[in-house]
Amino acid sequence: QVTLFESGGGLVQAGGSLRLSCSAPGRIFDSHAMAWFRQTPGNERQFVAGIGRNAGNGSYADSVKDRFAISRDNAKRTVYLQMNSLKPEDTAIYYCSASPNIYSEPRKNAYWGRGTQVTVSS
Repeated sequence: QVTLFESGGGLVQAGGSLRLSCSAPGRIFDSHAMAWFRQTPGNERQFVAGIGRNAGNGSYADSVKDRFAISRDNAKRTVYLQMNSLKPEDTAIYYCSASPNIYSEPRKNAYWGRGTQVTVSS
């Protein structure tokens, strides 16, 4: 059952920027940490960034530190992923996740969206 809704993916040239958004029902958003994962064909879903219920500093995968920024707007029940200086290796389907804490591994009991495709051309 899909309960999270991602948007903002698309095609961008290397060096460009995109901002992903993910909205969730209040009963989920208000009580969960939020995170972004990404997945390429034939590979496991990988952690990108996470943020706690009360915002604060995010957690990031080493591959995206200093280029990506996660934030959340609790009034809008929306989490964002600002992606700058995009590289072809950032190409993937990006998934939004809600879970009790920030986990660097995808959790089966987390809430997930359907994903949004990000394609970075060289």
